[in-house]
Amino acid sequence: MEIIDQPSYIKTFDKKDRALYTENLSVFYGGTIQKQFDASLQFKKNTITALIGGSGSGKSTFLRCLNRMNDQVARVDGKIMFHGLDVNQKNINVYELRKNIGMVFQRPNPFPKSIRENITYALKANGQNDKQKLNQIVEESLRAAALWDEVKDKLDKSALALSGGQQQRLCIARALAVKPEILLLDEPASALDPVSTSKLEDTLKQLRSNYTMVMVTHNMQQASRISEYTAFFHLGHVIEYNSTDEIFTNPKGKLTEDYIQGSFG
Repeated sequence: MEIIDQPSYIKTFDKKDRALYTENLSVFYGGTIQKQFDASLQFKKNTITALIGGSGSGKSTFLRCLNRMNDQVARVDGKIMFHGLDVNQKNINVYELRKNIGMVFQRPNPFPKSIRENITYALKANGQNDKQKLNQIVEESLRAAALWDEVKDKLDKSALALSGGQQQRLCIARALAVKPEILLLDEPASALDPVSTSKLEDTLKQLRSNYTMVMVTHNMQQASRISEYTAFFHLGHVIEYNSTDEIFTNPKGKLTEDYIQGSFG
């Protein structure tokens, strides 16, 4: 499959509407093996953006750059702009960055602690010891993740006793507890059954009024259901980025059209 030199269409937004954006982001493994090529993408505030593409297309590599998760395994060139600051600079405190740009991984990874402790662990580690405040944050976070009603009577039970779908929503609640602005999700429903996936999608749709979300998904139906914008990746290149409706009904590039129609991937 021949790669085109220039993306067919990359949507941009007014400066006031951007939550985060990248400029010429490239990723190299082993110093010379390039996995991501000059990705320049802007993410609109309070929306869900889906990153789609075949296995090895670079979508997860790109996502992990946004809160410096690739630092120990790759060299990342280019800019990652957040509140006017290039957070890809060496002097950035990545731990503080990750409070503002949280992440939920492919498989649920609750701590082997109680439901309550999963939410409060990071808060306590950062000096928050007010019990009333902690209880408030536990409830607020679990409500935001649409989990409170299911677990409010067993907060001191092990998080590992929850179902897979509940564990994933707990991981979202844990990320929300530190009040991030942006939530990154790397195929968050891939390990879930259809019922749990539906609950997770409903949760994400409710959250977008307060958070900006960027989600990698291999499921194009999921992207079309819950995202406002979609970026299509192929062989490390961003080929097309537009509203989800346009990507799925009127793609501007042949590669995008072929992928949407299932011709490859």
